[in-house]
Amino acid sequence: MRFPLSPAPWLRRYDRRDLPSDLIAGITVAVMLVPQGMAYALLAGMPPVAGLYASTVPLVAYALVGSSRSLAVGPVAIMSLLTLAGVGALAEPGSAEFIGLAGLLALMVGVLQLALGLLRGGVIVAFLSHAVVSGFTSAAAIVIGLSQLTHLLGVSLEAQAPLAIAFEALRRLGDAHPATLAVGLGAVALLLAGTRLPKRFPTPLVVVVLATTLVALLGLGDHGVRTVGVVPAGLPIPTLPDAPLSAVLALLPTALAIAFVGFMESIAVARSLSAKDGERIDADRELVGLGLANLAAGMLAAFPVTGGFSRSAVNHRAGARSGLATIVTALLVAITLLVLTPLFRHLPQAALAALVIVAVAGLVDANTPRHLWRVRRSDALTLAVTFLATLTIGVEQGILSGVGFSLAVFVWRSAFPHVAVMGRLDEQGVWRNVARYPDVRLAEGLVVLRPDASLYFANATYLRDVVERTLAERDDARGLVLDLSAVNDVDAVGLDGLDALMRELDQRGVEVHLAGMKGPVRDVAARAGWRERHAERAFHVGLDQAVAAAAAACSERAGRALGVTTG
Repeated sequence: MRFPLSPAPWLRRYDRRDLPSDLIAGITVAVMLVPQGMAYALLAGMPPVAGLYASTVPLVAYALVGSSRSLAVGPVAIMSLLTLAGVGALAEPGSAEFIGLAGLLALMVGVLQLALGLLRGGVIVAFLSHAVVSGFTSAAAIVIGLSQLTHLLGVSLEAQAPLAIAFEALRRLGDAHPATLAVGLGAVALLLAGTRLPKRFPTPLVVVVLATTLVALLGLGDHGVRTVGVVPAGLPIPTLPDAPLSAVLALLPTALAIAFVGFMESIAVARSLSAKDGERIDADRELVGLGLANLAAGMLAAFPVTGGFSRSAVNHRAGARSGLATIVTALLVAITLLVLTPLFRHLPQAALAALVIVAVAGLVDANTPRHLWRVRRSDALTLAVTFLATLTIGVEQGILSGVGFSLAVFVWRSAFPHVAVMGRLDEQGVWRNVARYPDVRLAEGLVVLRPDASLYFANATYLRDVVERTLAERDDARGLVLDLSAVNDVDAVGLDGLDALMRELDQRGVEVHLAGMKGPVRDVAARAGWRERHAERAFHVGLDQAVAAAAAACSERAGRALGVTTG
């Protein structure tokens, strides 16, 4: 495996025959990215030009290192929302202080992702469940859509909480600016109609051009329709944000959330596209690529970026064969900054709001909750907790609530594992769960149990309780056999609890035997001296062997109790 900071695979073996496809894909995504970038900048509380800054050098930085040839990095709605939520608590959106802090936030995200990638921390992708991601994304999409109502209606909404925004918007519909509302709803209608067209058709660009032309020709900007206004021409000079340590500490929770969620979204998109082509995605390299992209964004007075699904899907369908397509996109956005910014002066903010609303509408996932409810309701509950927390408490708190709840569910499951009562199904040594196979035969005078989880400190007492309860239900029980074939691991507390249980039951005249210990569990038991203490009882290979040994030991014990020597 190569070092994550080494050049991307496509740089080492680029095929010139891929150049036409990369050029077409790069141009196609650029046409889509210019209006989207400005719209997502507005969502983040930044000037629209910041979205273009975030779509230049950061894209090149990712392309030179990242492992995905189709992933389109840049401004994304979820990142913009998190930026607004985190930085908005410290400064007024759109102010010079806000812009500086957003750049600092991007730098912090870049440092975190870069460090994690270099330390090969890509395994963190396993710690955010699909239920959490789905619940958060759906709720965030609703929050984002509601946040754009102020631009769509042309009125200032004072409410901050999502539900409060919705109620205030409904209450103030009569105050909506007619021309602004007409432009916004017209843009929404055109964008929705554009979903029926081929993916390569530049519907967002067409809508932006039409809206801008309409506003300019009719002079709507002079009649209350808010526009982007003057957009500075040229590329920004890279600088490091000047911020006190207190600002760094205040932004750290947001930076952690963005670094984590941004990586999760990006790796999910990259893997979904790579599955179609058999491409291998390196999670550590993706972290490094995203880290470098965010470092670049931070030095260009922009805001955090990541890989987005819609543009990546377009990039893939347009035929992107390598990271060169992304570099072409970045170059075209840079040319736009150098030459075309005067054209954005009459671009209505309502049209950009329409772009955001239509884009995030597809993020609301109604299928996953139904699927999870049908398959496993605890996962559906995790999704619901994440969704409601994101809507009612906040986007960062929503993520934390979802992760915390999913971990709590995991701990609960492992602390109270399923323990099966086993019986013999046939004479061939097949043993099955009595609850699922009513025809099985219980071992005479023996209780046979199979704990279906690793044994550790949190469930050691629970296993003891199950054993005691099951023995109490069987008047004829003179022995216990534990089938450990489903136990993959054991810690010291779990092993000591098992040892104590064996000794206590032995003192009460109950014979205890263990079967099916896996290698790692046997190793721990051997280090604890079990081969000396329990050599004849704890290391039976199969369940039949353990049951036979336990039955013989019970008979011998009964014979001794009667004063008869068995043999």
